[in-house]
Amino acid sequence: MTQQGAVRVELMDGPAAAHAEDSFRRVYAEAFAEPPYQEGPDDVAEAFRRFRSQARKGTFRAALAVRSEDGEPVGMAYGFALGPDTRWWDQLTEPVPEERRREDGRRTFGLMELAVCPAWRGQGVARCLHATLLDGIGAERVLLNVHPGSAAASAAYRAWGYRKVGEARPWRGADLHDVMLLELR
Repeated sequence: MTQQGAVRVELMDGPAAAHAEDSFRRVYAEAFAEPPYQEGPDDVAEAFRRFRSQARKGTFRAALAVRSEDGEPVGMAYGFALGPDTRWWDQLTEPVPEERRREDGRRTFGLMELAVCPAWRGQGVARCLHATLLDGIGAERVLLNVHPGSAAASAAYRAWGYRKVGEARPWRGADLHDVMLLELR
């Protein structure tokens, strides 16, 4: 566990994250209800159908930030290593060179979600979640999608060393997202 002020961050594997699904769901629902996302109950339900499937992957890991005094969830992050059959690279609007898109189940960690409840933003919680989640993953790089309308998230990712490598619609009906890559080695 990592301490961040009045927040405790716990690293979890898939079974532990699945057990704590309600906490992840609460953070997700609160964080993504705001613009530019404006996700409602149906969006949250769909996200957590994916979460349950993702949490069963052997390389899944998650970080949950909770208030130290009462255990109330205030932030979360999760992802998994991309396998050789990933379709992530296929979603980009422009073709990606074969060397960049090559995946082997260890090369790239896909950061699926990172969110902090509005009242806890600007206090280093996201940075702590990110660092905890990626500590010891052994991947060469991290890949994520970010909504370009989320200026704060985009700025944080750039400050942490990510660079934009393209644009994609991560799911049917989604807004165009920036695809960002962080080289770890």
